[in-house]
Amino acid sequence: MSRTTRVEDLLRLHAPQVLGALVRRYGHFGTAEDAVQEALLAAAQQWPEAGVPDNPRGWLIRVASRRLTDRLRGDEARRRREETAARLTPRDAHTAPPPGEGRAPSEDDTLTLLFLCCHPVLTPAAQIALTLRAVGGLTTGEIARALLLPEATAAQRISRAKAKIKGVPFRPPVPEDRDERLSAVLQVLYLIFNEGYTATSGAALHRADLAREAIRLTRAVRRLLPREGRVAGLLALMLLTDARSAARTGPHGELIPLDEQDRTRWDRDEIAEGIALVEEALSEGPAGPYQLQAAIAALHDEAARAEDTDWPQILALYDVLVRRAPEPMAELGRAVAVAMVEGPEAGLAELDALEDRLAGHHRLDAVRAHLLERAGDPVAARDAYRRAASRTLSTPEAHYLRMRAARLREDGDRGRGTP
Repeated sequence: MSRTTRVEDLLRLHAPQVLGALVRRYGHFGTAEDAVQEALLAAAQQWPEAGVPDNPRGWLIRVASRRLTDRLRGDEARRRREETAARLTPRDAHTAPPPGEGRAPSEDDTLTLLFLCCHPVLTPAAQIALTLRAVGGLTTGEIARALLLPEATAAQRISRAKAKIKGVPFRPPVPEDRDERLSAVLQVLYLIFNEGYTATSGAALHRADLAREAIRLTRAVRRLLPREGRVAGLLALMLLTDARSAARTGPHGELIPLDEQDRTRWDRDEIAEGIALVEEALSEGPAGPYQLQAAIAALHDEAARAEDTDWPQILALYDVLVRRAPEPMAELGRAVAVAMVEGPEAGLAELDALEDRLAGHHRLDAVRAHLLERAGDPVAARDAYRRAASRTLSTPEAHYLRMRAARLREDGDRGRGTP
C-alpha cells in the first residue's frame, strides 16, 4: 500500500469521528463540517511528505478545532462568539494528545452523528444525503450517483439539511426517536457499503475502507437493536456480499464477474456468519427488503459452482422483493433471474419495462448487453457493451465492458473469415 493510499484510508476512517467530536463539543454542525474538511485537506497535503502523526485523530481534532474557533471569531457577533468558543474549548484543545491517546469520548461519536443526520426534522431524502456526506465521507458527486440525482440537486439537499439541524443537541436519540430514524440509518449504511463494494467512479473497483466502515457501523446499530430483523438482514447482506471481495478482481485490478470467480477465494467465515444472520432475521417477523436481498445473496454464496446456483428460488425471492419494495435496481436483478430461469429473451422483455426509470444508467446497458450476447445477437450486444462503458465512471467496469465488446468483434470477424 502506498503512503498516499494509507493517508486516504486514515482520513476516511477518522473524518466522521473528528466531526462527531467537534459537533459534540462546539455544536455548529455546518461550521464544524467546514472546519473538518479544511483539516482533512491540510492532512492530505502534509502527511504524504511529513509522515502520519502518532495520533492522526488527535491531530485532525486539533487542527479542525483551530479552524472552527477561527471561523467563530470571524462572525458578525465577534465578541460574543469568542467568549462562547473560549468557554467551550478544553484547555488542551490546541495541543496534540500523547501517542496512543485520543480525545474521542468513550461512546461512539460516529454512531451518534449517524442518528443526528437522520433527525426527524429532515426529510428522508435529506437524511440520506447528509449522512452519506458527514458519516460516509462521500463527495457530492458520489452521493448524486448513488441516489441517481443531478449533482446540483444533491449539493442543495445537503446544504439545506445542514441548515435545518443547526442547533440540534448532539446526543444519542431516545428509544422512540431511534426507532423512527432507523429506516433512514439503514438505507444510508446500505448506500455507503455499496459505494465501498463497487465504487461509482475512479480507478479502483473496491473501496475496502468504506465497506468495512459500513459493516462496523451496522454492527454497532445491531448492538443497540439486537432483536431488529432489518438490522440483522442488512448486516447479513453486507457480509455475504463482502465475502466475495477477494475474488472480484484479477492481478491487475480487472473486474471478474460473479459466474467466473474462483469461489475457493470467498471468505467462508463471513458466509457462515451471514447465513446464520439470514436465518435469524427471517425468524424475526415479515421479511423486508434487506432480509430478502440477504437470502438471495446466501443462495449465490452457497453454490459451489455458478451452474449450481438455485435460480428458480432466487427468482421467487425477487418476486417477493419487487412486490414489497419496488425499485429499479431490484427489478433489474429480477430481470437477470428471469433470464436465467426462462431464457434471455424473457429477461430482455423485462428490461424494456425499466427503460424509463433507468434510462442512461450503465447497469441497464450492461445487463442488456449480457442478455443480448446470450440470445445470439453479438452486434447489438457489442453496441450495448460500448454504451455501458461510455456511461460508467468506474475505470475497471469500463475496461471490462470494452473488453467484452472487443471480444464480440473479434468473434464476429473470425466468423466472417476476416484475417
